[in-house]
Amino acid sequence: MNTSGPVEYFILDGLKDRYVLPIFFTVYVSILSGNCMIIYLVRTDPKLNTPMYFFLHNLSFSDIVYTSVTIPKMLSVLLTEVKTISKTGCFIQMYFFLSTGVTGRALLTVMAFDRYVAICNPLRYTTIMTRRLCILLIFASWGFGAVLVMPVAIWATQLPYCGPNIVRHMFCDHSSVVSLACVDTTRNGIFSLTNALIALLSTFLFILISYVCIGKAMTKMSKAQQLKVAATCVSHLIVVCISYVSATFVYISYRVARFDPDVRIVIAVLYSVLTPLLNPIIYSLRNKELQDAMKRAFCRCTVTFKTSRKTIPSVA
Repeated sequence: MNTSGPVEYFILDGLKDRYVLPIFFTVYVSILSGNCMIIYLVRTDPKLNTPMYFFLHNLSFSDIVYTSVTIPKMLSVLLTEVKTISKTGCFIQMYFFLSTGVTGRALLTVMAFDRYVAICNPLRYTTIMTRRLCILLIFASWGFGAVLVMPVAIWATQLPYCGPNIVRHMFCDHSSVVSLACVDTTRNGIFSLTNALIALLSTFLFILISYVCIGKAMTKMSKAQQLKVAATCVSHLIVVCISYVSATFVYISYRVARFDPDVRIVIAVLYSVLTPLLNPIIYSLRNKELQDAMKRAFCRCTVTFKTSRKTIPSVA
């Protein structure tokens, strides 16, 4: 659809097959259920009152925001076939999608730092990882995501859009929207790529340094201690690998011109839901403390349910 004047809305023209609707709905419900479960357990179980679970709690919250920015609109498009989104709504969606994505990686970096302190400086852990520092690290993570992508999003809003207004994607992806501008966007693309590399490489570098230090510390430990350390780090490492490998595939798909557009959309959508979906599963399956917390929560709910069903004896 071409327009003769400034674009006032965009049309999301991604995957057209409605058979993906139940898949997206199931995935979204699973993401909300899994991450809300972790938030509930961390906030209600006193034994999970540690910095590691405080950071995990925030990671789950960022994953909920990250997916809620895009998936409900995707479901609406597939269900009602009303594919329009206002220009303002599109850029708001773009900004929060980018910022929460960067925030998620910053939180993974903070969690790696927490593991480094716990393993390499165990005697000083409680004095270093104070409540104040944990809160500062959380604010820094959210601030990093909010500030880093702001220039990219603002620059995108300043471009002239005079048609066409069809976004070849399931949501307002930055590259897909900016390509619709009526001017040359080469500099915009270079700037956004630079920001993306800063977000990915800086966080990955800090995570790598943390685990190199952990690896060195492990060489001085006994076999039993090494297994214990590995058990505490493996969940985080799996999540980091999934997150960065999937991000790499997405950026490769956008830089290779011969990539099929539908395949690129599928890769981008999978990237946006894969980590938030797998995070709760990985941490729940690999973490005994979380498993025990779930059992305690289940027992509390069972006792409450049985108590509520007891009848009060009547007075004769």
